[in-house]
Amino acid sequence: MRIVLPKPEDGEKSNTRHHHRLLSKLRDLHKEVQQKQTVKDPCKSGELTARERIDKLKDPGSYFLELSPLAGLGLYGNTKVPCGGIITGLASIAGRLCMVVANDPTVKGGSYFPITVKKHLRAQEIAEKNRLPCLYLVDSGGAYLPLQSELFGDREHFGRIFYRQAQMSSQGIAQLAAVHGHCTAGGAYIPAMSDYTVMVKGRGRIFLAGPPLVKAATGEEISSMELGGWQLHSKESGLVDAVADSDADALDLLRRRVANLPAGHKPSVNLHPSTEPHYQIENYYSHIPTSHQHRWDPKILLACLVDSSEFEEFKPDYGQTLVTGWARIKGVFVGIIANYGVLLADSAKKATHFINLCTQHNTPLLFVQNITGFMVGRDAERSGIAKEGAKMVRAVANAGVPKITLIVGGSYGAGNYAMCGRAYEGNYLFSWPQSKVAVMGAEQAYGVMSAIGSKKSSIPNRDQFLNDYHEVSSPYFATARLWDDGIIEPNQTRQVMGCALVSTLGQPEKQNPRGVIRM
Repeated sequence: MRIVLPKPEDGEKSNTRHHHRLLSKLRDLHKEVQQKQTVKDPCKSGELTARERIDKLKDPGSYFLELSPLAGLGLYGNTKVPCGGIITGLASIAGRLCMVVANDPTVKGGSYFPITVKKHLRAQEIAEKNRLPCLYLVDSGGAYLPLQSELFGDREHFGRIFYRQAQMSSQGIAQLAAVHGHCTAGGAYIPAMSDYTVMVKGRGRIFLAGPPLVKAATGEEISSMELGGWQLHSKESGLVDAVADSDADALDLLRRRVANLPAGHKPSVNLHPSTEPHYQIENYYSHIPTSHQHRWDPKILLACLVDSSEFEEFKPDYGQTLVTGWARIKGVFVGIIANYGVLLADSAKKATHFINLCTQHNTPLLFVQNITGFMVGRDAERSGIAKEGAKMVRAVANAGVPKITLIVGGSYGAGNYAMCGRAYEGNYLFSWPQSKVAVMGAEQAYGVMSAIGSKKSSIPNRDQFLNDYHEVSSPYFATARLWDDGIIEPNQTRQVMGCALVSTLGQPEKQNPRGVIRM
């Protein structure tokens, strides 16, 4: 059934202006990050930047879905780490969707900060879950030593990168590398752990320790090229499998290797011809209030997102604070769960049934979050909100189908969990510029703190508390720390969701041994 948008109510112009201001801020930050990554050494003619390498690698004119471009924003004080020091994303290469991980040598020589490690690992996690070949464009000085205690030694630190490479290679997920510059210390293991490695003649260098450390450790004096240049590794150590004359030549060799990879797993989701929505995203802005305290019908968004604006709703008259149903996005059939207010016991039951049904039929799930949490109070507890909420959370955790989350408004408390927040290992999670992630709303949090403080004669300053709380619950605070895979523009949502869904086609199917259980 085609969704029909109502006529905008009063205040549509102010709503539109508000969302355009949020969009402008996001665009300015993205532009600032990219400008900081275009500085090149004029002495290195012919050398490409990280972004230029990706552009040369991907199919001409194809879409590159960049992940977490604002990672690291404001994390290290005056030390700027644009994009977290590494560019990751999905690219079509020789007609095949791949994960690309490109070191940025303009950020401290491509050194790994803690956030760089986290972003690299997240890219590998996505690639492993979706069975995407990984291509590493290596130009790295290894670990950033001033912060080594925060990136070396723990389970999810630097060494995990190589563990994931080994795991994926054993699963038949291709690991390919091109060494464009220095590849030092731990960074040397990235090409060494790859299935196939190319090195750029005259520029690429691979060694566990550079000349200064070699001299300090052994007294040996040696140049970097003698220690780890292309001749040594192609003719003596055998570490590299091919030598390229230039950056562009190395990327062409990777493209040819991808073209010759086995076909991989059979897609687990059927694709159909894609048709554009009946409404454009500009129709959405005027309908959406500026405050998260006012709820809005998520079908307004779906009308601008799904193919032909057609949505088959599931249980429309039951559990009405949650919208569930099926649609196609870029031709991929998907089950959609979207908030229309606080979660009540009946809406949690409805969600559990729907998730179970989608799992039974191997249908991907899209969670659209704008949620204040689960209902509280005596009546809510009597209705079994904790029990029914737990069933929904269990269903989300155990759903063996691709799961994508989009935070379009608030993401508060247990509602974040039930709607497949970051902790629930979805395939992707994206946010909009107006999103918020926190235990509860700012005013509610102040009320709790005031109640506690009044008993201890210590009540926080309201304005300062609210300002601080809004800052740490903002989408920019979240994305800087990789709580999502990026803040996206609303008008890019259909393209991003489509690309993300297509990337999940290789995820192996999992059976639902219990069948569908009616809640």
